[in-house]
Amino acid sequence: MSTMKYAVRDTSTMLRRSLKHMLRYPSMTLVLIGMPVVFLLLFVYVFGATLGDGLAGGGGRESYVNYMTPGVFLFSVVGTATATAVLVATDVTQGIIARLRTMAIFRPAILTAHVVGAVIQTMLGVAVVLGVALLVGFRPNAGPVEWLAVIGVLTLFVLAITWLAVGLGLKADSPETASNTPMPLMLLPFLGSGFVPTDSMPSWLGWFAEYQPFTPVIETVRGLLLGTPIGNNAAIAVAWCTGITVLCFLWSRSQFNREPTR
Repeated sequence: MSTMKYAVRDTSTMLRRSLKHMLRYPSMTLVLIGMPVVFLLLFVYVFGATLGDGLAGGGGRESYVNYMTPGVFLFSVVGTATATAVLVATDVTQGIIARLRTMAIFRPAILTAHVVGAVIQTMLGVAVVLGVALLVGFRPNAGPVEWLAVIGVLTLFVLAITWLAVGLGLKADSPETASNTPMPLMLLPFLGSGFVPTDSMPSWLGWFAEYQPFTPVIETVRGLLLGTPIGNNAAIAVAWCTGITVLCFLWSRSQFNREPTR
């Protein structure tokens, strides 16, 4: 059997294991999907009318659900990344990864399966959020090409955040630590253009919100779905996602290769 066939076979086997975790622990999957939905409903029905009136052109709750939905997509991505970090840390602390290292398998398959499984789980979560958003008034005007571009941008972003989560999981001393280290990422949709325009913030915070990596991704997705100006945000978003993915992949691989048995 060729090296490529070994790689595909072993990665598929490890991916099935990752996906079975979703079925075996449905409560975690429900929480990961439920939290973004709760935030969506909370902001739309509690704050939506007021915040929507503050947007350019006003429009109340109907305008605000269109504005905030792309930010909720990214919030959903970060939630799944936290679960990925916990699963990787669990594999390390329970000796599963140490055991797999001793077996004749394609070594990159171990981490790659975690990443692919997280991408599948995240995109399913985003689809649920999208469905709920449509029910509460989200009205995108994107065509097929724009929808494909949205899927591509979100997939790039998921890969970047997931590889970061894998590195954090490998570095963590315990699953409990791994559950906390990605938590600051959950603030970034709020400290960006996810829920309010950056020009409504104080100048010092607006500067951070404008140049942090979540904002260009949100603005790109928003522009593709709603037809708002994108400018150079798409190029910046792709650059951020590519850079984070490459750096975190290299960091995770380094951690994996030298991680001692715990």
